[in-house]
Amino acid sequence: MKGILFVLILLIFGGFQFSFQNQDAEQSKATKTDFKAKYHIILVIDGPRYSETFGDTSCTLIPFMGKELVKEGTLFTNFMNNGVTHTTPGHVALTTGVYQSISNSGKQLPKKPSIFQYYLKAKNVDKGDAWIIASKGKLEVLGNTKSKRWWNMYTPMTFCGLNGNGADYVGDSETWKKVKEIFNSKPPHLSLINLLSPDAFGHQGDWENYKKSILQCDAYVNELWKIIQSHPEMKNQTALYITNDHGRHLDGHKDGFISHGDKCMGCKHISLLALGPDFKANEIIATPAEMIDIPATISHMMKFEMPTGKGRMLRELFVD
Repeated sequence: MKGILFVLILLIFGGFQFSFQNQDAEQSKATKTDFKAKYHIILVIDGPRYSETFGDTSCTLIPFMGKELVKEGTLFTNFMNNGVTHTTPGHVALTTGVYQSISNSGKQLPKKPSIFQYYLKAKNVDKGDAWIIASKGKLEVLGNTKSKRWWNMYTPMTFCGLNGNGADYVGDSETWKKVKEIFNSKPPHLSLINLLSPDAFGHQGDWENYKKSILQCDAYVNELWKIIQSHPEMKNQTALYITNDHGRHLDGHKDGFISHGDKCMGCKHISLLALGPDFKANEIIATPAEMIDIPATISHMMKFEMPTGKGRMLRELFVD
């Protein structure tokens, strides 16, 4: 009898030990800190519908992303803007990790500090190590916050139109010149790029130029990836997150592709293609994810806290 009890105790203890070992292994995975990526770029293609990008299985308008780059990275097909589906609120969610109802005009600062401010404070580096490069002048607000403890502090460098906030928008070609100037010299470790043309032509009701602009943005993405892979510091050390700020109404809903701004699936459903040395290659993930998860993932990988963010780290991205 004593022998049986002894065996049972060993089995129970062994089971607990095995359970703890499994928990330790899972915790180790969840808190991985040996990331290869040292540079992080959020590239926002402003306002294409999912039906014209990865929702089209032929990927006619995104041949580079949909047929080539997708083989090198991880594609989230169930990626959402679960907040206000306008440009400024969408970008605020991407940079603060919080959905906020904020003026779309660029006349109001976000309530919470941005990922750029948290990064610059935590790392104590020059503001030139964080950049916002945008075709829309109103996106200048992404670099600051109305939070009293952070207002006008730890703000990144910005190029938001030729003359900054409140100025007329600048074409993506001018924005791209600035992108190449910055990344071909001393690349920042944290940056956001905005390309406006799909949204602009959509609002004009110009279907043909709307489609051409998506093609052009796809070409810009491909060019940026080549710049990264040929750069001596960025090659094999850069994570690129290609996403959108919002979609557009589907055909038959209101005025179709011309507008956006409600909670219809056409406006909410966007995409995320993530490329980088720590991410799985040729992986398609249908697990629900959302735009506020991007800053949560970046801050974890760059090893700084972002306590006001509400997103989750996208663990599905990582190579085991």
